[in-house]
Amino acid sequence: MSFSEPFVVTPSFKGSLDAHLRTAFEAAEAGSAVVLDFFRRGVEMRQKEGVACDLVSDADVQSEQAVARTILAAFPGHAILGEEENSGSVDAEDLWIIDPLDGTNNFAHRIPHFAVSIAYYHHGQAVCGVVVNPVRGDWYWATRGGGAFHNGRRLQVNAHQSLAETMVGVGFYYDRGAMMEATLASIKDFFKQQVHGIRRFGAAALDLCQVADGLFGVFFEYYLSPWDFAAGGLILEEAGGKITDGKGNRLPIAKSSVVATNARLHDAAIEIVRHNHL
Repeated sequence: MSFSEPFVVTPSFKGSLDAHLRTAFEAAEAGSAVVLDFFRRGVEMRQKEGVACDLVSDADVQSEQAVARTILAAFPGHAILGEEENSGSVDAEDLWIIDPLDGTNNFAHRIPHFAVSIAYYHHGQAVCGVVVNPVRGDWYWATRGGGAFHNGRRLQVNAHQSLAETMVGVGFYYDRGAMMEATLASIKDFFKQQVHGIRRFGAAALDLCQVADGLFGVFFEYYLSPWDFAAGGLILEEAGGKITDGKGNRLPIAKSSVVATNARLHDAAIEIVRHNHL
């Protein structure tokens, strides 16, 4: 399969998968069908919690409903933690963490860079994850101990040894105060290390997959929710990368700062992000 050839999730492919990963694919397909339909027809956006730049739409809500229905049809006793309507306990033995539309602001402005993200956790540990950009037909997935893949091609982080030879991805939360200033300060400090550039694409799940694919050596953001990093974090780890909070600690299943790297650059990245951490 060539790099540019679109990946088609065929029934025969899904039939060869573990039941949890197969369900993750099916749930991602269900959510993708909803968001693609809205993307093509147009959708009215609404402010979330009164923050002008934090948007939500019927696409987010209906995608999450479609994802949840698919999961519960296969595993009716499992808990679901989602961005919009599902608030399953993080302590559940079997927990699905879902983002029905990561990159909502891109979606709202018709920028074709957004994703549906599905992760399955057992006893607090990610077991499998799927991230898909439905417009591009980009499918990323991983199973713990089974490797990470993009459209059938195995993923591997890059081998960059210093910040001066890599590209850095960054995310901005909706805060326009101290958190924004901390992010800008870290960007400045990364530039002082002569990084090749800084990129902000606006969909954290896909950013993590891009670290897994060797496009970035580092990605950081000071505030993400578990549905932003649950699937992408496993994909990164299975590609040989490392992901922690902004102080180098293990990520909780909770809102957190995030630093994701090719592992070789993790200490250098943490030093910068921790220095400016709120």
